[in-house]
Amino acid sequence: MRAHPLVVDGALAAAVLVCMVVASFAGPHGGQGPEWGTRSPGVLGVVLMVLGAAALVLRRRAPMAVLAVTAALCLVEFVAGEVRVPVAMSCAVALYTVAATTDRPTTWRVGLLTMTVLTGCAMLAGPLPWYAQENLGIFAWTGMAAAAGDAVRSRRAFVDAIRERAERAERTREEEARRRVAEERLRIARDLHDVVAHHIALVNVQAGVAAHVMDRRPDQAKEALAHVREASRSALDELRATVGLLRQSGDPAAPTEPAPGLDRLDDLVGTFHSAGLAVEVARADHGTVLPAAVGLAAYRVVQEALTNVQKHAGTGAKAEVSIVRVGAHVEITVLDDGGGGGRGEDGSDGSGGRDRDGSGDGGARPDGSGGHGLLGMRERVTALGGRCTAGPRHGGGWRVHAILPVDHRDRTTATTGEPA
Repeated sequence: MRAHPLVVDGALAAAVLVCMVVASFAGPHGGQGPEWGTRSPGVLGVVLMVLGAAALVLRRRAPMAVLAVTAALCLVEFVAGEVRVPVAMSCAVALYTVAATTDRPTTWRVGLLTMTVLTGCAMLAGPLPWYAQENLGIFAWTGMAAAAGDAVRSRRAFVDAIRERAERAERTREEEARRRVAEERLRIARDLHDVVAHHIALVNVQAGVAAHVMDRRPDQAKEALAHVREASRSALDELRATVGLLRQSGDPAAPTEPAPGLDRLDDLVGTFHSAGLAVEVARADHGTVLPAAVGLAAYRVVQEALTNVQKHAGTGAKAEVSIVRVGAHVEITVLDDGGGGGRGEDGSDGSGGRDRDGSGDGGARPDGSGGHGLLGMRERVTALGGRCTAGPRHGGGWRVHAILPVDHRDRTTATTGEPA
């Protein structure tokens, strides 16, 4: 019906024409109801009924024009017709179409005007007395047509509104799902970056040491290779734990080991000690127990900062890690003196240069493009409602400073701010 509206309107016009022709043979004043065959329409009546039905074929394309044409035909029938024929039926269908396709104020104006004009003309200029039931029938039919059209229009608008809200809700759910997937991907990417960058940097340093002393001091080379094996095994274990989070429900159980926190800080510092980096730790957090998310973020900040020192500060550099509880926050500071010079035993640049974003991922690049280390630290900290800054120190070296809330409840209530 929606694909071929003209065909539907043509069928409706034919049905209305049949109804008008059949009704024109019925006399309304029989003793037991209408009497058939007591009258017959004249030529003018037949022409008016055919023209009124034909106009309904275009009722959807030009509803106002069709209503005007059918109303005019009714007026002609009232004035010139000797025998009353039901041409008003076509006008009622046209009025219904106008009410169903326009707004309510237009329906009221057009409906009242049509009802008044047709009923008044039938009463004043028609061949029947003004109180005849046919005249009152015109008023009733036009009024019901306008009311029915307005009700249909309201129903359609209501259904369309419900459908639009359902579609909008569906789009919102899809967008929310995509946003959550993107956030989860970023989180996993940050975890993988922290794990890989830390352990691969240690492997790189120890492999360079082993290559440098292989011929002169085999015992030290064996020790360096043992550290390489230990660092690579730790990297594989953490990668397995991180990737295990991506398993489906039917896959083997993911590892249940808790995420690392500041309680594993000594083990983390020990790996850098074994790689030749002097690290001093000062803690004044008074045994504060951090939530899992805050503890993991603090651990990753220290890990990334020390990894950058190992990769870029050069041989002989020293690092200091400070963890202090200040009110409702814990402050983490990682400093290095940038004291390394020349090239390290692994051949890395020890000039202390860093990427423009301070991440130190992959070393300083000729094109000035940086990695995502510092960006990942900032995202972790700001997601928990804290702040993270990093930059060169006065007199040389580098400083990473992070402030994390101890009582982290919900990331949606976290307030983020740019560091001073």
